[in-house]
Amino acid sequence: MFSRDIGIDLGTANVLIHLKGKGIVLNEPSVVAMDRNTGKVLEVGEEARKMVGRTPGNIEAIRPLKDGVIADFDVTEAMLKHFINKINVKGLLSKPRILICCPTNITKVEQKAIKEAAEKSGGKKIYLEEEPKVAAIGAGMEIFQPSGNMVVDIGGGTTDVAVLSMGDIVTSESIKMAGDNFDSEILQYIKKKYKLLIGERTAEEIKINVATVFQGARNEEMEIRGRDMVSGLPRTIKVNSKEIEEALRESVYLIVQAAKSVLERTPPELSADIIDRGVILTGGGALIHGIDELLAEELKVPVFIAEEPMNCVAKGTGIMLENIDKVDRKKVI
Repeated sequence: MFSRDIGIDLGTANVLIHLKGKGIVLNEPSVVAMDRNTGKVLEVGEEARKMVGRTPGNIEAIRPLKDGVIADFDVTEAMLKHFINKINVKGLLSKPRILICCPTNITKVEQKAIKEAAEKSGGKKIYLEEEPKVAAIGAGMEIFQPSGNMVVDIGGGTTDVAVLSMGDIVTSESIKMAGDNFDSEILQYIKKKYKLLIGERTAEEIKINVATVFQGARNEEMEIRGRDMVSGLPRTIKVNSKEIEEALRESVYLIVQAAKSVLERTPPELSADIIDRGVILTGGGALIHGIDELLAEELKVPVFIAEEPMNCVAKGTGIMLENIDKVDRKKVI
């Protein structure tokens, strides 16, 4: 029984695993619940996410990845081990080859940490690829042609913007501003304006159900519950799209600035291609309401959201795994 090659989108918010020949076989939150006293891993993934903000003192729900890189090595290793065992890809005779995606601007030390964590969790040979490149392939872009393609990959911890041509990145930028930051901006806004404390999960629900980043594009409201900072008692308030747009305005502007900066550094011939082809948005952050309209207005080029934007990187790893022997010859980190 031989093992299979696997592709991992090691995200700050979610881990997706693509199994060669089978497609995406796992999509779970990057959360690990541990017992502080014994250091024992209690739950990983979806079960651990349910515990965020709801655990007794000795149990801690940890997100081992921060801003697209490993913040806690041991916990990341435990999490990867759990997921790889869960999909049961180890053969009797061999270990799987693993292709992992990482942000464009991570250091050699951070690359080494990702590689080691994957090796320790059961990989034979580890390949690292840059996230926007893999996301573009997963979104169905023809990046191996001599023409310009631009992708904005908004994940949980980082936003990667890149222009690609001839199968490689021409100009790129990676900023630590993405979905998780939107959650914390909403959380802070509610705290400041209403003197109400809410949890991460409530902030995420507001982002999904009410938020927009394009003025006047949405008009929803929703009831939320939290703890009053003055009385210390539970309280219910209503929030609407207009105020959440205000709360997110500064953060989203940083993504717009990163996209502009990449376009400014792009060779003119490739810029002309981008006017024709437009910009593709991938990653979970592409689902935030109005982001495509805002970028289209600011960049003056067409902007499209990829099909299943959250799965683009994982799909891209699958396509790259099909050609892993070519990658094999080209680069093994």
